[in-house]
Amino acid sequence: MMKAYAQEVLQAALACGGDFAEIFLEDTRATRMQLFSSEAESINFSRLHGAGIRVFVGLNAVYAYTNETDREGLLRCAAQVASAVRDQKKIVTTLPPFVTPKLPPPDRIVMMPSSVESKKKLDILRAADSAARKVSDDIKQVSCVFMDTEQDVIICNSEGLYVEDSRIRTRMACTAIADNGKEKQTAFEGPGASMGFELFEQRVNPEETGRCVAQSAALMLSAPMCPAGVMPVVIDGGFGGVIFHEACGHSLEATAVAFNLSVFTGKLGQKIAADCVTALDDGTMSNEWGSTHIDDEGTPTTRLTLIENGILKNYMIDKLNGKRMGMPSTGSGRRQDYTFTPTSRMRNTFIAPGKDDEEEMIKTMGDGLYAKKMGGGSVLPATGEFNFAVAEGYLVKDGKITTPVRGASLIGKGSDILLKIDRVGKTMTMAQGMCGSSSGSVPTNVGQPMIRVKQLTVGGRAKE
Repeated sequence: MMKAYAQEVLQAALACGGDFAEIFLEDTRATRMQLFSSEAESINFSRLHGAGIRVFVGLNAVYAYTNETDREGLLRCAAQVASAVRDQKKIVTTLPPFVTPKLPPPDRIVMMPSSVESKKKLDILRAADSAARKVSDDIKQVSCVFMDTEQDVIICNSEGLYVEDSRIRTRMACTAIADNGKEKQTAFEGPGASMGFELFEQRVNPEETGRCVAQSAALMLSAPMCPAGVMPVVIDGGFGGVIFHEACGHSLEATAVAFNLSVFTGKLGQKIAADCVTALDDGTMSNEWGSTHIDDEGTPTTRLTLIENGILKNYMIDKLNGKRMGMPSTGSGRRQDYTFTPTSRMRNTFIAPGKDDEEEMIKTMGDGLYAKKMGGGSVLPATGEFNFAVAEGYLVKDGKITTPVRGASLIGKGSDILLKIDRVGKTMTMAQGMCGSSSGSVPTNVGQPMIRVKQLTVGGRAKE
């Protein structure tokens, strides 16, 4: 229905000048259920509805949003945006007719989340909770969360774009705390996908998720502290990719590159990683957690090679930062919802499979650390310096995995670690997360095969 008056709204937004105007309209229905101490602690149903209007003026933008999405409400919002623009030399008198671009086929959704009764969703959580508690008497606390969203968007702009899209996502998360009276250890898993409730028939086993989380927490409870030092480190697949995501991925977003706030600014075509490293940001992967048919500016999604055999090939670029850089959008403009302006963001970001044997990586590394599961961390995008916790780690002695250790952290610089990778395994796996930035929190996949870093600083307990 908005299509009937969308051009009028765009014209109103450009009434005082500007180079470009855009409308982003959203209607999102969401469910969140939490099971705590085996009891349903909260069941929340929410709806978010509204629209944002943006105008480019040179290399700057003006943005306003509203939850009044009828003609009058959008015209009022457009007038607010126009009032902040004073560019009488660029007043647009006519707009091109709307054209809808050809889009990739939509994800196949078998069971829309809204069609599934709440009891079935709670049963998923109860299954994970029960499995986790059976692992060990040391598991004292388990928290399980179920989440689903159904988001419908309309995006149109003064260049003639008009496109509609639906995004369906389902996820569960499980946290287990092991406590022996002296120590506490926490473990977490949060599998999800751009799927409906069929996620739990096709990809995610709730019992296995709960069991895996509890086993990790219980194991780390009795593990000795990790020794500190510089050593070879093997990082497993899945959430191990969080290091590339945080320490390197953010530095390849135009949000940082366009303002010279990245160590990789101006390095296209240069060698920034070892020859065995190829990395991608792929929004086209079917039903994946971070996939998009279009980005939040209406640009069709892409499979973007960031690094190829060690050479920097591309940045992740949104529309406005693309203007600043003199480069086209790569379909990377994303936002949490209509209350945020979009900027360049990752989607499914991963180190591609290599040719190395995973067992050989361990056998030939000598003494070092095997980081089976990574935890959270911090990074400075301008320098790429990072510090990440190892959620589950093991010492390696003479090429053999031996003692589980806790308290380990990996410390380094993104640009350095890329050059120190000397092995990349054959099987790539992914893990799901929510990534925060200036345009809010968006769903992203991180991933990699098992990789080996020749030398990396491991934080832990210094030898006495």
